[in-house]
Amino acid sequence: MTEEIRVGQLTIRFRLEGEESAGTVSIFEVDVPAGVSVPMPHSHALYEETVYGLEGVLTFTADAKRIDVGPGDVLCIRRGVVHHFENAGELDAKALAIVTPGSLGPGYFRELGAILDAAASAGTAPDPSAIATVMERHGLRLAT
Repeated sequence: MTEEIRVGQLTIRFRLEGEESAGTVSIFEVDVPAGVSVPMPHSHALYEETVYGLEGVLTFTADAKRIDVGPGDVLCIRRGVVHHFENAGELDAKALAIVTPGSLGPGYFRELGAILDAAASAGTAPDPSAIATVMERHGLRLAT
């Protein structure tokens, strides 16, 4: 059974980890409930991220442009492009993310999920510096 990693309201399932492809690619599914806006605007300098829509519609803001990704739609987010996404629709959405090279793995999502879970349990907001540290360790950079 494939591990489901919870990151806030998102569910992540890796279909192929970088180690399984000699670091060339990693692939994961992401489930995004209706009405959810995530993640914080960020970029990644080490890899491209290609998103393929499976269900519902995710609206990405990439390079200051809004792009809807629905079933069968594809969006390639180049290295260094600031982006984030939301599901502003009434239906849950699901997409497949393909990261090349495969340098982003489940560890990133587990660490980020732990920060969000700890904050939720404490009834506090997540620590932005802890989030930024995890992101930087995994090749992501928060937009300023």
